[in-house]
Amino acid sequence: MKIVVLNGSPKGESSCTIHSAMYLQKKFPEHEFSIINIAKRIKGIERKRKTFDGIIEEIDSADGVLWAFPLYVLMVPSRLKRFIELIYERGVEAVFSGKYTAALSTSIHFNDHIAHRYIQGICDDLDMKFIASFSADMMDLIDEDERERLIQFGDHFLSAIQEERPTAKRFRPLVYHDYTYAPGEGSRSIDAGDQKVLVVTDARPEDVNLQRMVDRFSASFTSDIEVINLRDLKIISSCIGCLQCGYANECVFDERDDFMDFFRDKVLAADVLIIAGRMTDRYLSSLWKTYFDRSFFMGHFPSLIGTQLGLIISGPLGDNENLRAYFEGYAGWQQANLLGFVTDDIGDSETIDTQLQEMARQGIMFADSGYVPPSSFLGVGAHKVFRDEIWGRLRTVFQADHRAYKVTKGYDFPMWDLPTHMMAHVGTLGMSIPKSRKRVQQMLKDGVSFRHRKIVEKA
Repeated sequence: MKIVVLNGSPKGESSCTIHSAMYLQKKFPEHEFSIINIAKRIKGIERKRKTFDGIIEEIDSADGVLWAFPLYVLMVPSRLKRFIELIYERGVEAVFSGKYTAALSTSIHFNDHIAHRYIQGICDDLDMKFIASFSADMMDLIDEDERERLIQFGDHFLSAIQEERPTAKRFRPLVYHDYTYAPGEGSRSIDAGDQKVLVVTDARPEDVNLQRMVDRFSASFTSDIEVINLRDLKIISSCIGCLQCGYANECVFDERDDFMDFFRDKVLAADVLIIAGRMTDRYLSSLWKTYFDRSFFMGHFPSLIGTQLGLIISGPLGDNENLRAYFEGYAGWQQANLLGFVTDDIGDSETIDTQLQEMARQGIMFADSGYVPPSSFLGVGAHKVFRDEIWGRLRTVFQADHRAYKVTKGYDFPMWDLPTHMMAHVGTLGMSIPKSRKRVQQMLKDGVSFRHRKIVEKA
């Protein structure tokens, strides 16, 4: 059989991800693996129709398609995202229909489920037969047990094709509504005061609803706020995965385009940040993905701590829970307050007006008070994953992150909390003595709330 591997890493054959596909190629020599470096070649693929058509012909001749990609900011890299957009823009969806497919990624397992759900959603939309996702740690290939697991995945995928196993779709089709938002008059009742409000959008002239929602949000304020369109910035490239930013948060493209100055001077300075975009397949545009990928020059340490973050989205968000999950995960990692989502998907102009006005009001109110809710799993999990990785194997490359964790006391490992550590040892000793176990259990039952009770009594 012939398997086409769509390599979504900008590093091409130098990526960790594609070496896992190469390993499968070695272990299943009876099958042909055709590796296409999609992300590395995306500019040529986009510019030259002949190049794109050649890739589509390769896919058309294949028995199966393996999507292989690293994770870039909770998702597939923007270059692979752009290739997916080209599939729809150039009307070649039928080539993918009915083909067996699977996904293979490498990462440090930070929200990797979001990237895999995105790819599976795309495969469902293309009417492909999705078999499985395989999310490996970026160093798993050097571990013998993990290599065996990879072989099992490869065998499962190839056997499913040979045996023509049935598959089931996971995601409902996206239903776009023919609705034109007609905003009412803005009340201009909200005084931003000293708070800096920034709206970043990628609206094109044809994105009427999106532009009108941005305008209506802006009209909520007593004075003009800043609105920046990504399409007006010079951004010469998406992230290429070179990791040059790891030492001092300096991007290799710093002097060559506008992105770093824009991000540092505008985005990081904002107290209220509104992201406004139109759904393109199951995400926003690849330009927005370029924004997030390029923002990685700030590293793994949160750069939007305390920011009020709101989303204005044009498109069927109600059918795309994974996009909500993306921004919930992003806000949790960044320790920002997620103001919520306003979308034209509801199809009611008056309601949209009200929601935009309320997002503006809450943004200023919470910015004034400095309110950010306590972290859920999304924030706590992000902190612990990145804390451990930067302390450990990533420290050499990401020195800027290491310095940030040291300065902010982000290395809050539990074994360094000596009072809790000692209490745990004493409690463990008490629990090991049968006669004292019930007493210790009763003490623990009452003791957990003892301090809480004192606080309530004093309130």
